[in-house]
Amino acid sequence: MATYVMLTKLTDHGAKTVKANPERILEVDSQLGDMGLKVLQQYAVLGQYDFVNIVEAPDDAAMARIAVELASRGSIRIETLRAMPIEDFIAGLEQQGQYAETAAGAR
Repeated sequence: MATYVMLTKLTDHGAKTVKANPERILEVDSQLGDMGLKVLQQYAVLGQYDFVNIVEAPDDAAMARIAVELASRGSIRIETLRAMPIEDFIAGLEQQGQYAETAAGAR
């Protein structure tokens, strides 16, 4: 499973829905599970976005499909970011460094 950060902003329609039925947020979490997405953490935030969600999905294609499905409902706007564990990031940099050293030695 891949990890993603979903930054969501309520539309006017979404704000009215949440105000009238705050529990709707938890209902959506359950629906996301039915679509193959696992919600790891969810935060209401102040600022440019209304919610930050840390989720897992099988792959980028599944995440894109789910994001489009959610956005098509008209209650939120979504920005999705692919996240990677810092250990994987460091390992990738170390591999790149080894590749650069090998390539430099071949010249």
